[in-house]
Amino acid sequence: MSAPDGSPVGAERSIGQLFASATTEMSALVHDEIALAKAQLKQDVKRGAVGGGAFAAAGAVLIFSLPMLSFALAYGIRTWSNWNLAICFVLSFAANVLVAAVLALIGVVFAKKAKKGQGPQKVAASMKETAGVLQNAKPHPRPERVEDTVKAVARSSS
Repeated sequence: MSAPDGSPVGAERSIGQLFASATTEMSALVHDEIALAKAQLKQDVKRGAVGGGAFAAAGAVLIFSLPMLSFALAYGIRTWSNWNLAICFVLSFAANVLVAAVLALIGVVFAKKAKKGQGPQKVAASMKETAGVLQNAKPHPRPERVEDTVKAVARSSS
């Protein structure tokens, strides 16, 4: 019997092959856990960036649109309704503040979503599980020569 890669399995494999296989599998496990952590953190960062961008957009709209849009809107209202010009400017300002408030609300929603993300939870759970399995693993006894007799001595993990 042999593994998919053609190497022997079970009792046919040497200790070196078993050790190499265990090392390769442990390395793959660590790489996979790191990749999962990166994916989860990337999602949290993306949410935070969208929230920050919405806040920046709200500020930019409020700052840059007030002078131009206020004048255009106020004179447009004046032309359409023939109201007093002061009332038209107040309505123009209120419309700009409303737009900024909506953008700020969008920013708050995305910031709360980003805050809810508590980092790579799946990776933390997986790493705890892996650590638990490794701590419960018992070393196999190995023979040690003492005064021409063979004794089984367990290797210590500490």
